[in-house]
Amino acid sequence: MDGVVIITNPIVNVRLTSTISTFESKGKFNRGITIAELKGKLEMIVGASAASMELELFNVGDEFLQKLEDNDALLGSFPVDDDCRIHVIDRSGGLLGDLSDVSKVEKFELPDEEYDKRTNTVRSFMKKRAVGHYNEEEMKKKKAELAAQEEEQKGAAEAISVGSRCKVQVLGQPTKIGSVMFVGTTDFKPGYWVGVKYDEPLGKNDGSVNGKRYFECPNQYGAFVKPLSVTVGDFPEEDYGLDEM
Repeated sequence: MDGVVIITNPIVNVRLTSTISTFESKGKFNRGITIAELKGKLEMIVGASAASMELELFNVGDEFLQKLEDNDALLGSFPVDDDCRIHVIDRSGGLLGDLSDVSKVEKFELPDEEYDKRTNTVRSFMKKRAVGHYNEEEMKKKKAELAAQEEEQKGAAEAISVGSRCKVQVLGQPTKIGSVMFVGTTDFKPGYWVGVKYDEPLGKNDGSVNGKRYFECPNQYGAFVKPLSVTVGDFPEEDYGLDEM
């Protein structure tokens, strides 16, 4: 029996890589198929033509073993074990990433007026059922609600003076104490805002946003909040005993 290798499992599980993809896949093949038949099966897996394929065999540790060059030879005649790797080299001119590079795919563009004429689109569905911004009554209601909220925020802002002590209560956040440093509109977001210098480093900035300064304070002590989140009152700064030894 010397020199005879007995294979009890005719099926071998291998790893598959190729020159036209960065992904590694798995394959299960019968050791009794020829290399030509193997290439035919690999066409659907790696996307390369069997006629342009060259196959290389690597062991489990990814060390190169040999090329699978004889198309008439059986797969099982090569040292193919479970978890070894077969690497497919595509000689047709395909390059790595060609199949996944969408920038090379011609884009389909449809003019807006042509899209409006179609009856089986999302836009058509929304128009027929008056959904979202196609519901005029709903949009008017939302605009009215936003205008009312903005007017309420403006009224709250007018009642807040720079220099006042304040308490800030934002939903989902702990209550913070500080001083009002700014009241008004900003460039970073529409509406009215109150700039606060907190007594502790619980803020997000130093009084500036996107390069524009609205007030001065140490970094992480400043924040901008909506006027309705601010309560002005007698909130003395807490003494944390920093002067005691």
